[in-house]
Amino acid sequence: MNETLARYIPEHAVKPVFDLIVNNQVHLKIVNERQTRHGDYRRGPSGKHEITVNSSLNKYRFLITLIHEISHLVAFEKFGRNIKPHGNEWKHTFQRMMIPFIRPEIFPGGLLPLLARHFKNPSASSDTDTTLSLALKQYDAGNDKNYVFEIPYGSVFRIKNGKIFKKLAVRTKRFECIEISSGKTYLFNPNAEVELINSN
Repeated sequence: MNETLARYIPEHAVKPVFDLIVNNQVHLKIVNERQTRHGDYRRGPSGKHEITVNSSLNKYRFLITLIHEISHLVAFEKFGRNIKPHGNEWKHTFQRMMIPFIRPEIFPGGLLPLLARHFKNPSASSDTDTTLSLALKQYDAGNDKNYVFEIPYGSVFRIKNGKIFKKLAVRTKRFECIEISSGKTYLFNPNAEVELINSN
């Protein structure tokens, strides 16, 4: 298990993460990428704690995702199954479990202040923290993706499900884009990954 973990998370996180997995009796599955989520926790029919994490994540995002999912397990065990999945009990558990990992031996210096800020009030997904999400994406393998915030207005782009949009304007923190086929307007987070088709 340690050798497997070492392929997916930073070296200095392997031992403490292994201990968390053993102590919480986690059955960890590393799976092919799912578009909708980085990881998942569920209690299997046998009562086993099953956590899945996408194999495609870079080692920093993998670590954050794994601790996020273990925090669900720990919060449910401590506070009962009726708590909100991303409510205060989970937030406090995630903060407490993540703090020992926010160290320069584990995360690059540039990520540390962003992580410290994010974990003052962690959200359901690190993707909703645009600054942290973009900083984490710098460590993705083959990072040649475009993001909505960086493409020119008037550009046409495709998203993962194949739909094609044109970037129109910025509205507070999000970007207004029109779907070419339906004419409907949608709002995109700045860090939405897109495939640029043409730019004006």
